[in-house]
Amino acid sequence: QLQLVESGGGLVQAGDSLRLSCVGSARTITDYAVAWFRQAPGKEREFVAAITWSGQKTVYTDSVRGRFIISRDNDKNTVYLEMNRLNPEDTAVYYCTADSRPGNTIISRTRRGWDYWGQGTQVTVSS
Repeated sequence: QLQLVESGGGLVQAGDSLRLSCVGSARTITDYAVAWFRQAPGKEREFVAAITWSGQKTVYTDSVRGRFIISRDNDKNTVYLEMNRLNPEDTAVYYCTADSRPGNTIISRTRRGWDYWGQGTQVTVSS
């Protein structure tokens, strides 16, 4: 069973940057697409960004495109989310999730199709 562990969250000011990490354990995430979702208080969990197993394809939600960068280092079994120019609307718990289909390149922007989830890491942006 693949396990995902997120880290890198924290409290920052508007305009600052953070880099989140998602490490796979028990199994490698090398062969799988990985995504980041986030959930703000009182809101639904929403798609943020995703990357295919090879890193050749990345997908972003409109509100973060141009500010966030998703990347992966398969040698380290890790996926990153670099978040720049943060604003208070980015405040949420950020979750890492992985697809269970090796080599899949079709990215879902909903929770459907994402099979493994981490526990989340809190990101708080003050104004």
